[in-house]
Amino acid sequence: MPRKPSAAAEFIGARIEEARIKDSMTYDDLASKTGIDSSNIRSYTSGRATPSVQSLIRISAALGQEPGYFINGLTAELFDLPRRRDKAS
Repeated sequence: MPRKPSAAAEFIGARIEEARIKDSMTYDDLASKTGIDSSNIRSYTSGRATPSVQSLIRISAALGQEPGYFINGLTAELFDLPRRRDKAS
């Protein structure tokens, strides 16, 4: 069964894609500048995967953006997290 992307992955991916296009950079260009495989870059920009912090820092540097640009506006509700049950005292 295919994984359903989270809204958070889509949010971050859209920001990466926007910055990549603004800089007239191809997926291969971004991959070369970051050392991240272009298939992973595509997974991020399509929202199928969420980059690790290390990958996000490398992408930020290559695109000339602060890392916060890619996550500013994220909320817990955008992540598909299971609800935590409160334990009775």
